[in-house]
Amino acid sequence: MARFCVVFAVLGLLSLGAWLYARDWAPTRETFPTQGVSVSSDNGTIEWGTLAAQGADFAYIRAASGGHFRDPAFETNWEGARAAGMRYGASLDFSLCAKASDQATGFMAMVPRDNAALPPMIRLAFAPGCRVRPGQDAVLSELNTLINLIESHSGTPVVLNVSDDFDAQYGIASGINRTLWLDRNFFPPDSEKRKWVMWTASDMRHIDGIDGPVRWSVMPQ
Repeated sequence: MARFCVVFAVLGLLSLGAWLYARDWAPTRETFPTQGVSVSSDNGTIEWGTLAAQGADFAYIRAASGGHFRDPAFETNWEGARAAGMRYGASLDFSLCAKASDQATGFMAMVPRDNAALPPMIRLAFAPGCRVRPGQDAVLSELNTLINLIESHSGTPVVLNVSDDFDAQYGIASGINRTLWLDRNFFPPDSEKRKWVMWTASDMRHIDGIDGPVRWSVMPQ
């Protein structure tokens, strides 16, 4: 019995050590010199000066989600990132349960035309509250409509942040010719399979200036 207690204690310490390591981990600046965060109202009040001092070079800030939700913290976060001297861009969480035109309208209503902003980002992932799964042709058609509307508003090509399961079902990487931003905790995606320019290296990182874990993303040299 005592031996089992020792084993469980050791395993607990190892798990704690791994969690503490993971929450502070980020890729090296030598390989990925540009690093930053994706944020929304879910992150609460953000201390932008502190976040910038901790090494966040850029921030993607959620403007809208689906066809109806407009992020109430967008304007505050947009101004905060700019005042802190960070690069900043707006993001939209795409929904399979809303029309592309409605989603574009919500995004454009929130995001000002700003020549200093980073290219808009569209997040493509299955939302927990949406069970609709249209066919590939319908999804790609809606996405092309959405992309055209947002690019006309911003004047720059969008970036597509695609989850693995969404890409596997809808073939986004091969179906739409746009810059890809891929997700994979701790291990870079295989660039031989899908060419990417941004990588969400961790969705577990804790950093001063913001409560809770953040999505920490990087760009290679």
